[in-house]
Amino acid sequence: MAMAMAFLPPWLLVSLLILLPISTVAQSNGNITAGASLIAGANRSLCLSPSRDFAFGFSPHSDKDFFLLSIWFANIPDRTIVWYANGDKPAPRGSKVELTADRGLVLTDPQDQQLWSSQTIIGTVASGVMTDEGNFVLQDREFNTVWESFNSPTTPTDTLLPTQNLTRGGMLSSRQSETNFSTGRFRLSLQQDGNLVLFTVNLPTDYANDYASGTTSSGDPNPSSPGRVLVFNESGYMFILRDSGQQVRLTQGQPVESSADFYFRATLNFDGVFTLYSHPKASNSNRSWSPLWSLPENICVASLVSEGIGVCGYNSICTLKADGRPMCGCPRGYSLLDPDDQYGSCKPDFIQGCEEDRLSPPGEDLYTWEDLTNTDWPTSDYVLLRPYTEDKCRQSCLEDCMCAVAIFRLGNSCWKKKLPLSNGRVDPSLNGGKALIKIRKNNSTLSVPVPPDQYPEPKKKNQDTLILIGSVLLGGSAFVNVILIVAVCLGFSFIYHNKLPKIIANASSVQLNLRCFTYKELEEATDGFKEELGKGAFGVV
Repeated sequence: MAMAMAFLPPWLLVSLLILLPISTVAQSNGNITAGASLIAGANRSLCLSPSRDFAFGFSPHSDKDFFLLSIWFANIPDRTIVWYANGDKPAPRGSKVELTADRGLVLTDPQDQQLWSSQTIIGTVASGVMTDEGNFVLQDREFNTVWESFNSPTTPTDTLLPTQNLTRGGMLSSRQSETNFSTGRFRLSLQQDGNLVLFTVNLPTDYANDYASGTTSSGDPNPSSPGRVLVFNESGYMFILRDSGQQVRLTQGQPVESSADFYFRATLNFDGVFTLYSHPKASNSNRSWSPLWSLPENICVASLVSEGIGVCGYNSICTLKADGRPMCGCPRGYSLLDPDDQYGSCKPDFIQGCEEDRLSPPGEDLYTWEDLTNTDWPTSDYVLLRPYTEDKCRQSCLEDCMCAVAIFRLGNSCWKKKLPLSNGRVDPSLNGGKALIKIRKNNSTLSVPVPPDQYPEPKKKNQDTLILIGSVLLGGSAFVNVILIVAVCLGFSFIYHNKLPKIIANASSVQLNLRCFTYKELEEATDGFKEELGKGAFGVV
């Protein structure tokens, strides 16, 4: 090798000598020192844990020219990210993260603008360590932890790993989609009162809606002792440890997999389902991540909020799939507002409203029905009719221009609902209740007779004459236009001679064939120059 290097050009030899230490640092056995940096897009720009199970560095974003500063499972084909710092601000290629002594990790773009930092640093950072548990830790010279990815309040992510606990005030935050790491709508938090709750926020704010699910209230033998920490142990168990020392288990029974042979993670998915997953450690396995347990059991029913939407958008319907994850869809007659967002809101593909119904021909049958079983939008009611038959329920909604859907249930109850419909779901507990969705038959723009009071005013005859003259003026040459202007003046004299006797009588008598009018006379004759004829070489006519 020494002989080969002897033949290298001096500039290349110097470059290799400079780059070699950087590459060695980037591929260290889980430890980097203050002053070291990683570059987004550079080959081998990562820091591996001693077991090589986890990596810290830049992971490619869905947009190939951007990257996430993240931690991921490095020893399986499926690069699963378990922590990320800059989901809302992906780093452009060439960005740098540097380990500094006073501020910890600092992420900057190629223009040296800060994108993120670890912020809460107490003491002086000497090194960064990527542990075999998946925790990236910043330490001082005495090896005390001054910051860790497992407990970063300013950077909540969506995943817990074994040995990573959630203390009071701790929170997980979902992403917006599988590939979009921007902040999502769902939060999982162990509140200060010890209750583990799942709730939604109204983006782009952090305003929290009602709880979608409280996880420690049912079956709790000692509700007076609040939860202190959510524990995720090495064996894949999850439980809430109370102040009294009592354990409230979330996962039931023994995990079927051993932690020696399987990886575990618990993730708050973008659709609001908190799921425990396992994956074989064997590199030759063709299995992917398998769900072992989910919370809540039915997110479609659990996510009922009064001041926003549930799992799915407005006018949409949530259906639980076999894997415990939700599926959103639009009812017949509606379509996605954003075709690329299947969890978004639906819009009606027809015109519906009181004014549209009023302008429709009398007696016309405007609407048809889409009947769905065990479907409801529980927070969109505006009236309840009881006792009522199904036929009367349909008729009442048909005759009500504000009614978009009627729910007939319990044999005698009719709930009328108006747009937008929120928290739509399929719920088997409704015991055969019907959603009667009103759909307009003619989806095209309304074609109705215009009421007499809306007829346009007919143009006066003299205005039609002026339009004709103006068209000729605009189309002719300058010389012809001068002649025509003279003719127009003569025409005014003749046309309005009998119509404006008062004006002519008061005007001075001039014995000329060409009659010139004052501005006021022309203004009265043309009703205040009401009609604009056109524009040409002489300006506006």
